[in-house]
Amino acid sequence: MAEQTPVARTRDAERTRAEVLDVAGEVFAEAGLAGARVDEIAARTSTTKRMLYYYFGSKEGLYLAVLERAYLGIRQVETTLDLETMSPHEAVRRLAELTFDHHLQHPDFIRLVAIENIHHGRFLRKIESLNELGTPAVTVLEDLLARGKAAGEFRGDVTAIDVHMVISAFCVFQVANNHTFGYLFDYDMSAPEVSARNRAMIGDVVVAWLTEPGSESR
Repeated sequence: MAEQTPVARTRDAERTRAEVLDVAGEVFAEAGLAGARVDEIAARTSTTKRMLYYYFGSKEGLYLAVLERAYLGIRQVETTLDLETMSPHEAVRRLAELTFDHHLQHPDFIRLVAIENIHHGRFLRKIESLNELGTPAVTVLEDLLARGKAAGEFRGDVTAIDVHMVISAFCVFQVANNHTFGYLFDYDMSAPEVSARNRAMIGDVVVAWLTEPGSESR
């Protein structure tokens, strides 16, 4: 059998690593760091426990890699938007809808965030690549708000962090509280018609809030 070329070996390693991170993300989101078992992750992938430690060093190292990829995912999606070609109203609505779609399509991300908050963000702080991760998201919103304010369309007392927090809170709620909220109020947020309504709602809420006269003009 012919020996693989360095390029082929690299591609196989990248494919294996991606597969491991996919499965590990599911396991960590379901069981948390303490409850997740490396044996289970290895059994569900085309690799071995020994190989997992070769790639990631330890169970914690694997968890950190899963966290890093999960957080980078939403930032990468945001870069696909060409917000500069949109009006401020359209752009902020599109950003809210994109966040809603991403969170709904990646429930494991929400669970991982919840788990990391249980740990008081201790492991997240160990990922150097995430130190400046919030900067691009805030910068995009700052530029967007500046355009809206300059055009006299947006109120002047709202910050980029304010907008990011409102959008994030609403979108995370759809996933994090689906089962409890659904049971208490007999309201299935995962139903297609409800999801579509809520997706439109977050856009309406943010646009209406930004276009409402701010406290400095009252």
